[in-house]
Amino acid sequence: MAIDGIHGTELEAPGATHFDVVVAGAGFAGMHLLHRLRQANFRVQVYETGSGVGGTWYWNRYPGARCDVQSIEYSYSFDPQLEQDWEWSEKFATQPEILRYANHVADRFDLRRDIRFDTRITTAEFDETAGHWRIATQSGPNGGEEACPPVTAQFYVMASGCLSAAKQPELAGLASFAGPTYHTGHWPHEGVDFTGLRVGVIGTGSSGIQSIPVIAQQAAHLTVFQRTPNFSVPARNCALDPDMVADAKARYPQLRDVMRNSRGGQLREMPELSAFDVSEEERAKRYEEGWEAGNLGGLLGAYNDLMISKVANDTVAEFIRAKIRELVHDPAVAETLCPYDHPFGTKRPCLDTGYYATFNRDNVRLVDLRATPITAITATGIDVAAESLAFDVLVFATGFDAMTGAVINVDIRGREGRRLRDKWAEGPRTYLGLGIEGFPNFFTVTGPGSPSVLSNMMVSIEQHGEWITDCLVHLRNNGLERIEATVEAEHGWVQHVNEVGDTTLYPTANSWYMGANVPGKPRVFLPYVGGVGTYRTICDEVAADGYRGFTLSA
Repeated sequence: MAIDGIHGTELEAPGATHFDVVVAGAGFAGMHLLHRLRQANFRVQVYETGSGVGGTWYWNRYPGARCDVQSIEYSYSFDPQLEQDWEWSEKFATQPEILRYANHVADRFDLRRDIRFDTRITTAEFDETAGHWRIATQSGPNGGEEACPPVTAQFYVMASGCLSAAKQPELAGLASFAGPTYHTGHWPHEGVDFTGLRVGVIGTGSSGIQSIPVIAQQAAHLTVFQRTPNFSVPARNCALDPDMVADAKARYPQLRDVMRNSRGGQLREMPELSAFDVSEEERAKRYEEGWEAGNLGGLLGAYNDLMISKVANDTVAEFIRAKIRELVHDPAVAETLCPYDHPFGTKRPCLDTGYYATFNRDNVRLVDLRATPITAITATGIDVAAESLAFDVLVFATGFDAMTGAVINVDIRGREGRRLRDKWAEGPRTYLGLGIEGFPNFFTVTGPGSPSVLSNMMVSIEQHGEWITDCLVHLRNNGLERIEATVEAEHGWVQHVNEVGDTTLYPTANSWYMGANVPGKPRVFLPYVGGVGTYRTICDEVAADGYRGFTLSA
C-alpha cells in the first residue's frame, strides 16, 4: 500500500512506490519545483542522471564556460535571505561558481534527500485505469543500465532542461580517431590539460566561442573547424563592484518585479526608436555604446525594429562585421569569421572574452568547412579536401538537440499508449509550453511554446514552478485528480506561437531555435517570442479562469 498525498487515500501499487509527483532533472528547474512542491506538502521524487545537482552547469565544465546573463539576475528569487547571503564574484559567473551556488541551494534547503542521483528515467506510461503514471528507471554512473524498482506517480514533470541533450557531430568514422575526444556538453569533471597538444575543435557556437580562447592558450596548436560563423560580442567581464551589489540587494524586490514583467526576464530597457529614426552618425554612436556595454542587450536592444526588419538588422550586423575586421589582422580570416547567412540575433549570439583576437595567434588556424568540408575522420586526425590534419585531441562543440531532445529521449506514453515522440514527429505541440493534449497529469518546465531559451531561464523556471505547484494545489483543494490540455487549446496556442514568431526574423535562420541543427528534426520555431511578461499574464489568466483550455476531472 502507498499513501496518495493528493487526497490522503491508500493506493494499490503492487511492487511500486507511489509519489504524488515525479520530476525528471535536478537542475535549477527541478530543484526549484521540488522545493515548492514540498512546501505545499506533496510527496516528491526527483530523478537525476548525473551524480549531483546543477543540470547544464553540472555537465558543461568545458574551459571558459560561463553564463551570458549577469549573475545578479541569474539567481533564485524565492527566498529573500538566500538573495542576501549569496555573494557572486563576477559580472558573468563561471560554471564552477554557478555549480557552487546550485550545491549551496541544495544543501541549504535539504533537497538531496528527495533526489535519486545516477538514475535515469527510461519510460513513463500513463495508466488510464489507475489514473497515474508508471515510471521505469535505470541506475548506475550517469544513469547506467541497472533497472530499478518501478514507481508510480499522480503527476509527472519533465524538468530536464532545454540544452541538455548533447548533439554529436554528423561525421562518419568518428570512432576511427585513436586519440581522446571530448564533447563540451559532457566535459570530464577532472578537466583536460591541452598543454603541448595539437587540438582540433569542431563548432563555433556558444561553447566553442567560450572555450577556443582558453584552449588556444594551452595547446601547442589549435585548429578551429567552422561551418557557420556566428555573431559574438565582448563580455567585458569583471569583478562585481561591492557598491553595485549592495544597491541591487537593497532593491531586489523591485528589480525582480521588473524582471518578471519584462520581455526577456532581465533588467533591460526596451527601446522606443527605430534604427531609422536617427541619423547614421547617431546610430553608429549607439552601436558603439552597445559594443562597449558588455552584454547582449547593448546591441540587441539598441532599436525596436532590429528583430523584425531585415533592413534595420543589416545596420547592426554590418557594424559587428566591421568590428571583426578591426580585431582580426588577416583580412581573409576576418572575412571567413563574418556571418552573412543570418540576421544578428536570430541564432543565439554569444558573449566572448578575446574570441576574435584568438585568430591572430601563431598557433591558431581557422578551417572554413563550407569551402573545404571534412571528408573523413581518420585514426590520426581529420581529412579536409586535399589535406590531412593530424591531432592529438578532438573537441566537439556541436551543441544540443535543444528544447525537445531531452524530453523525447524518454519513452513517454500518454492515453491509449500514444508516444510523445510520435505526437511530436512533425514538431512539438503544447499548450503554453506546460501541458500536452493526450498526456494527462504531465507537465514540461520551460518546454517548447514558452519563452524559455529567449529569456533569463531563472525567471522562466520560477514562473513555471509556481504555476505548476499552484495548479496541483487547486486540484487537491477541489477534489480533482486529473488535468489535461484540450486539443482546441493546444492547436490555438501552437498557432499563436507560430504567428508571433513569424512577425520576427527568427524563422529566417537555420538555428537551433528552429531545430535546424539536428538532421531530420522538423523545422519549427520552438520558443515563444511574445515576451516573459506577456506570457506570465496569459498563464495567470488561464489559471484564474479555472484553468481555461484544460480539462479537469475527479
